[in-house]
Amino acid sequence: MDWDKLLFNTAVFAAGVFMLDYGADTFIDHTVIVGQRLGVSQTLIAVLTAGAEYEELAVVIAAVLQKQSPLALGNVMGSTISNVLGAFSLGLLLHPGPIVFDPSAKVYTALLFSITTAFSILVYFNLLNKVTGGVLVATFLVYMICTCYAIHKGVMEPPEASDSDSDSDNDTSDDEHPYLSPRPQDNIVQDESETSPLLTNEEAPTSRKRAPRSLFYHISQLVIGLLALTISGYLLSRSASAIADCFHLSGTLVGLTVVSFATTLPEKMIAIISGSRGHSGIVVASTAGSNIFLLTLCAGVIGLAELPTDNSDRVLLFEVFSTWVSSVMLFLAVFVSANRAIGALFLVMYVAFLILEFTVYRR
Repeated sequence: MDWDKLLFNTAVFAAGVFMLDYGADTFIDHTVIVGQRLGVSQTLIAVLTAGAEYEELAVVIAAVLQKQSPLALGNVMGSTISNVLGAFSLGLLLHPGPIVFDPSAKVYTALLFSITTAFSILVYFNLLNKVTGGVLVATFLVYMICTCYAIHKGVMEPPEASDSDSDSDNDTSDDEHPYLSPRPQDNIVQDESETSPLLTNEEAPTSRKRAPRSLFYHISQLVIGLLALTISGYLLSRSASAIADCFHLSGTLVGLTVVSFATTLPEKMIAIISGSRGHSGIVVASTAGSNIFLLTLCAGVIGLAELPTDNSDRVLLFEVFSTWVSSVMLFLAVFVSANRAIGALFLVMYVAFLILEFTVYRR
């Protein structure tokens, strides 16, 4: 075993985790504000941003260029399972109150169910080729255009609070939004002689004035958070892949388990933070948007590159079925009911999936 390679990639993995925490926190804070300022559902904003799995696309392209299409396909399928049974379940478990999903969340989970069904059929019957790959890429482009149009027109249900709430007569700034953590030092214009560094945010004089941040500022911070998530996802996936390579695991198994778990850590962090703050729309949007991105654009790229004819490292029926079932369960959780018990069930199923992959189905 190459110990130097193992230790180096372990250090890279740890660094990626720290960047991941910063990116997720920044992204969620400013997604809430941008959604309110634009007057559209947080779900749509999160679908368009967090749902863009650029780190996954980078991993898929790198694997395809290295003639490792089985690893790329395994990563796509494993990530879709991990997003639902791993990330979404954490959001449900940590949600503080009743979980309610808006209409846009239901639209995107229904769309995901349809896409997952089509993808599963293509993979099971070995029909993922250049033609179907092109269709999947075209589907992704149509999906993005429709999402952008929905945001532009505001056709979905508006968010829970409007921009007027944050700009009311008491001059409450965006940084005091109830969804966000207090930041006492942001945008405070006051006479230094009237305050003391020992005073808490609540004890500070009420005469101070606050200047609200511009929309451009919040959008730029959202982009910075998304960029941090993308970079951290790439670092985590590459280091995890290298670590797994040290233990001589097959490409498909590595993609389905180790790499997919690492690349979906941003979604897990988003689910943990947004779920604990009560943003159920962001939780489901991150999950559904990410899986749609994976099963259209990423799967389309794999199809355009064509899978090898060798059947020694192909995905199994169990793995195709697990991918489809995870989509069915997300669909039911959003349309029927979702609570902490459902979240616990999802998490147990994900652990069982990983155990079966490393024991019964290991190759």
